[in-house]
Amino acid sequence: MKKCLKVLLIVVSILLFTDTSQAKKKLKVFIFAGQSNMVGSDSNVKAIDTFPPFVGYGKKQEANMFYYSIGRERKFESDNWEPLNPVNNVVGPEMSFARKVSTSINEPVAIIKCAAGGTHLGGDWNPDKPSGFKMYPLALNLVKSALNELKKKNIEYELEGFMWHQGENDMFNEDYMNNYGENLQNFLKRWREDLGIPGLKFYIGELCTKTIWGMDLRPRMYAISKGQRQVTESDSLAKYIPTAHIGVEIGGGVGLHYHYGTLGQLQHGLNYANAYLSSLGQAENELRKLNEWPYPKNTTVKLFIMAGHRNMEGERAFTQDITKRKDQELLLKDNLGVAYKYSLGGGYKVSKGWEPLGVVNYYDSFGPELSFGSFLDKKNIGDFAIAKFTHSGSQIIDWTPDGSMAKSRNLYEKFINFVKESISEIRKKGNKVRLEGIFYHIGENDMSFGPHRTNAPRWIKSIVEQSRKDLENEKLNWYLSQQSPTDDKSVNKIDVVSEVEKIVKDDMHLFHIKNFDLVPQVKKLVISSEGIIQLGEILGDFYLKRSQ
Repeated sequence: MKKCLKVLLIVVSILLFTDTSQAKKKLKVFIFAGQSNMVGSDSNVKAIDTFPPFVGYGKKQEANMFYYSIGRERKFESDNWEPLNPVNNVVGPEMSFARKVSTSINEPVAIIKCAAGGTHLGGDWNPDKPSGFKMYPLALNLVKSALNELKKKNIEYELEGFMWHQGENDMFNEDYMNNYGENLQNFLKRWREDLGIPGLKFYIGELCTKTIWGMDLRPRMYAISKGQRQVTESDSLAKYIPTAHIGVEIGGGVGLHYHYGTLGQLQHGLNYANAYLSSLGQAENELRKLNEWPYPKNTTVKLFIMAGHRNMEGERAFTQDITKRKDQELLLKDNLGVAYKYSLGGGYKVSKGWEPLGVVNYYDSFGPELSFGSFLDKKNIGDFAIAKFTHSGSQIIDWTPDGSMAKSRNLYEKFINFVKESISEIRKKGNKVRLEGIFYHIGENDMSFGPHRTNAPRWIKSIVEQSRKDLENEKLNWYLSQQSPTDDKSVNKIDVVSEVEKIVKDDMHLFHIKNFDLVPQVKKLVISSEGIIQLGEILGDFYLKRSQ
């Protein structure tokens, strides 16, 4: 009897504790607002399951709530609060954001979304003088209505953050473009005042430089980014969210596009989620450490540098695809005998010191470093390490010593410092270092844009020559890896392959690897999983044959 009473008391106390703790929790509410790349333009729910890391992300999220007004002339509006679900077969960043956050905090979230393509902050979203589609008053009324409905349902809530992605359309109006920073600052101020939440946090999404606008409208994109950074650097409650490195829709013709598309939107949402969770102290903690330095002291370690853009990064190569091939499963296992260091997405994902060569948590993607390292390891070339520096949202000009007027996009100094640090760190471990070479995969997007395709060889030559000076290695080997350039009548008259061959011809330490026989690509510009594995093996084989 006493035992039964004791068990009953324990059960009651657990229930009481659970009820009390649940009562204290408030529903976390997030606002998503902006223009077409917040809407999810040129994405498709049916395409979600073609990207292995996101299979199932198109399903309705019954526990997470959604209140929205999406669109410009033709608006899609919720009927009060609904379960979170794709609207009009379009994928918005809220889908992956809500799934990631609710799973991480183990409680449901609510999303209020107001977005319309082709709208600008200077007019439509202007809190003081809204013009055009008058988005600010529309969004404000939407948010207030959504919050009032929660009150009617006796649901206590906290407005946790405001996710903003907008700015492309302000580029086309000189006044809006030049005053974007001031307008954004006023925008944040008014939201906080009008909602009565002075501590409301904002997450400002970077405009995607991987799109065609990141190339042909570089100065204008830069002007908007300066305005955004001006605000996020001066406002402690506003955070700049990098998005230039995420996936982009592949267009017709030369392949370049204006929108993230399906893959990019899913990654877009994860970027916001990671930033929010980090503010809660829930940053992803990865344990990919080398418990033991794999190289005996005083021995020489061959260091390979891998560098480049979207395919060296591995934009559409997913680890789930490797598991389909039994002969490649070893690529998924950490190689404790090869030290690996990396900076991906222009610094979005950086290794914590040296890690074992293997898959890192970067959108479940991988680059040619896995098959490259595996190939060389099997050939017993001795001790070697790999350091990888990539930014899939960059163009070749960003890597040049002179860079461009878009100074925040310049990479040369960061890249050279990355190489120097890699060498220095290995030496501090007690080893000698032999820099075996830099493997640079030539920019894919550059091949689709006439002016960049024309200048690519000259830019590459400047990078090679200056790097040898800065790394104090006149005989530093550079391996220029090139996939088949974009095949389109608008750029085919520019014979970039022959021009690259010219700069290689008289340089004994510069090599041109023509990767023109890779497995067929599903989409222009981007190489899929099988092709990325093949690319790594080709690079390794070329190096081995040349060094023998």
